Amino acid sequence: MQNAHITGWGMSAPEGILTNDDISKIVETNDQWIRERTGIHQRHIARDDQFPSTLAVEAAVKALTVANLRPTDVDLIICATSSPEYIFPATACLVQDQLGASKAGAFDLSAACTGFIYALNMGAQSIRSGSIKSALIIGTETLSRFINWKDRSTCILFGDGDGAFVLQGSDQPGGVLSAIMHSDGSGGDLLTIQAGGSRYPATDATIHEGKHFIQMDGNEVFRFATRVMASATREALDAANLKLEDVRWIIPHQANIRIIQAAARGLKLPMDRFIVNLENYGNTSTASIPMAMVEAIEKGQIEKGDKLVMVGFGAGLTWGALAAEWTGPIPSKKHVSASQYRRFARLRSSVRRFLRFVEGLLYRREL
Repeated sequence: MQNAHITGWGMSAPEGILTNDDISKIVETNDQWIRERTGIHQRHIARDDQFPSTLAVEAAVKALTVANLRPTDVDLIICATSSPEYIFPATACLVQDQLGASKAGAFDLSAACTGFIYALNMGAQSIRSGSIKSALIIGTETLSRFINWKDRSTCILFGDGDGAFVLQGSDQPGGVLSAIMHSDGSGGDLLTIQAGGSRYPATDATIHEGKHFIQMDGNEVFRFATRVMASATREALDAANLKLEDVRWIIPHQANIRIIQAAARGLKLPMDRFIVNLENYGNTSTASIPMAMVEAIEKGQIEKGDKLVMVGFGAGLTWGALAAEWTGPIPSKKHVSASQYRRFARLRSSVRRFLRFVEGLLYRREL
């Protein structure tokens, strides 16, 4: 049985930055109030021409380059997102096309902010089963498109960004060691975007009522999150036959500094064992864990042999955790630049569209 290793990583954040002082010009708040309650100082906001797929492709190219893996060698793309570009097609399929990952299956996974853990587990299980050799796991968001900028309770929290990991199979020990996934749909109304699906299709009424914006019962979500973060971490460690003292890093979902501090108290761990970049990005939902981890890797905080736990919670309600042993890239003599395949992908995509157009003309003539 192959072990599933994280062999490539990358992140992408839009250039536009919205600080707390900027938000104070929109709603009644200030920098101190936001920092004390959330730990957030700023968040990145996508331009009108930036979408979950474009952010995802930027991060994926970086991850594939680190892994020395060609897009054509990727077997599966799983895109975890709470802000997909369309109901269908899947954002993952748009990424597959833009990358030129011509042999990859692709699908979206919806588990809100826990989605990246779910997706990473699905990719790892597929590698362990022998059905695939490699997977591209992406968490990508443009949640700013769903924010009510008049709602002080939510507009201060969310930002845009993307994180991507490459998973590859290897006989080498380590990689993903365990994962646990949980849900409780009875709390589905605590954090939601009501409209846009088949229950509340877009109408003048749903727009007027603001049902296309994020709605959250902050107090209830806070209580839920502080309860499950520590327990999920322990559960994942038990499944991996590890103890807390074996773990070098906890990488939590970056939602609120008070929630992370509560998890630290619940685990009886100091905050310096937690990787936190919440101050600079806000809550980026599915992208928050990989973005925090990529920054830590690039700073040299995470080293070979480190054992770590990723833990998160989100709408649904969902929560989960994943334990891993860090090994880094699989040694390879080849040097791949994934960006060159992206250029060919644009040409290939245009050719395929043209061929479908010609086939359509020929089909109509036959009729």
